[in-house]
Amino acid sequence: MNHILPKVELCGMALASVDADKLLDHMFANLGRGKGLWIVTANLDFLRRFVKDPICRSMYAEADVRVADGMPLVWASRLKGTPLPERVAGSSLVRPLCRRAAEGGWRVYLLGGDPEASKIAADKLLAEFPQLQLAGLSSPWLSSPPTDAEVEQVAATLAEARPDLVLVALGSPKQEHVIHRLRGRLPGVCWMGVGISLSFIAGHLRRAPPWMQKLGLEWVHRLAQEPKRLFRRYVLEDLPFAAVLFGRAVKDRLGMGTRRPT
Repeated sequence: MNHILPKVELCGMALASVDADKLLDHMFANLGRGKGLWIVTANLDFLRRFVKDPICRSMYAEADVRVADGMPLVWASRLKGTPLPERVAGSSLVRPLCRRAAEGGWRVYLLGGDPEASKIAADKLLAEFPQLQLAGLSSPWLSSPPTDAEVEQVAATLAEARPDLVLVALGSPKQEHVIHRLRGRLPGVCWMGVGISLSFIAGHLRRAPPWMQKLGLEWVHRLAQEPKRLFRRYVLEDLPFAAVLFGRAVKDRLGMGTRRPT
């Protein structure tokens, strides 16, 4: 069986060309072989940091699988002539991942998120999937990047919990810094950052309706809910970068692009 996923490159980032079902197939096949992995669900903001920040570029490159969690990345892949099959959103993966984990007897740990939201989300997931083995949940305060002492404490907690999958809800890039530091301590674990997903499941925040998600407008919905926190990121940083991304995709299709991210 071929365990290598097909890839599409955008601005130097290699993205797995898979849909959500195939990604989950790959994830649980790895767990079945006793092999852990790190999955990054990369949106436009991830790709911007990958291009602009050498530390993030090196860190994201170490992930085993990166998928496109953002319609701008899907649109850019089409402009480039190497279309990705669909957007694979981390928030949309949590429930089907927990369903498969429940069916297969895999233990899931929820790390991070607002403590109340994390507890409510855990209760809702257990009600929806009664066979789900929840290895634990915790919402420690962590620096970005985490200190050695913080890493040691979380690593000890996870080692005792013995999870197979850890969903890290700390927001980006903090959650990637944490996973990067922890994955070597628990090499058989599957890691995935899920951002604000636990608050969506808990009902503390409303996710954009499906029609907005399909049109690539989920960011507008998020911005309306948290304007002070997200305005700079979404409007001042990500929108201008989207123009750069689309321009580079067209140049690549015409054979005028460069391979190295700048």
